[in-house]
Amino acid sequence: MLIKKQEDVTEVVLDAFKNAADPRVREILIALVKHLHAFARDVHLTEEEFQTAVQYVVQLGQKTTDTHNEAVLMSGSLGFSTLICLLNNGNKGQTETTANLLGPFWRMNSPRTENGGSIVRSPTPGPALFVNAVVRDQNGAPIAGAEVDVWHSSPEGFYEQQDPKQAPMNLRGKFTTDAQGRFSFRSVKPAGYPIPIDGPVGDLVRATGRHHYRPAHLHFLIFKDGCKTLISQIYVNDDDRLETDVQFGVTRALVGNYVHHDGPAPAGDVTGEWYSLDQTFVMEPGKSRLPKPPIQ
Repeated sequence: MLIKKQEDVTEVVLDAFKNAADPRVREILIALVKHLHAFARDVHLTEEEFQTAVQYVVQLGQKTTDTHNEAVLMSGSLGFSTLICLLNNGNKGQTETTANLLGPFWRMNSPRTENGGSIVRSPTPGPALFVNAVVRDQNGAPIAGAEVDVWHSSPEGFYEQQDPKQAPMNLRGKFTTDAQGRFSFRSVKPAGYPIPIDGPVGDLVRATGRHHYRPAHLHFLIFKDGCKTLISQIYVNDDDRLETDVQFGVTRALVGNYVHHDGPAPAGDVTGEWYSLDQTFVMEPGKSRLPKPPIQ
């Protein structure tokens, strides 16, 4: 079929893709073409705007390196990463879930740490934080023997890869849940931090008049055979950016109750203020797998 008018373009492309051998590839391509062409018609995209958009995509690739992924950062800044997460967790988007974004700073081979141990591995000033958590299945039964990776930023808002003052693997640890599905550890209260805005994502943030900060949070990755790997972030409830996260990652189920204390703490060396967090994680049945570290 030869194209005579703009309406014909979509029909010709769909006809060309209908014989894709893989049915899932065919389904995705056909839906993509329909929505993409409809978008161009809806906004009546100009030639100049199209060229700008193409160059913008090129810049995403040019800005991505072994230590920074601008494309992933853009996906989060459009809310797309959170949408994909919620569509694929919580009974396929039907219920609340403690699943969340992996983020760029997860590392393999975090140090094995005994339950109740500290993940502070170099001097890191800040209020002490004591975390007690439990992992359960959808029926409420405890999940024993699950491996739990924990990592987070410092009270200054830096992960250890970013901060030469921190020891390697500072504020990271790997725990194993006990027979009751519990694990616990000591750390320091994390801080929120800015995302990089020296690339295309920064252009988007400025164009939309938004700030470029993430609220404070702890990361968890929970792995157990027979369960879908649970990746989570538990956000600090007193952070004033919970509702304006630049990466749209905060859901109601992920706001933790970080309780402020000023007095006796679980550890005798703590004086002044400290915090505690009690948290429950629910794992779904499914395939257990570890992700690829986003950056080197």
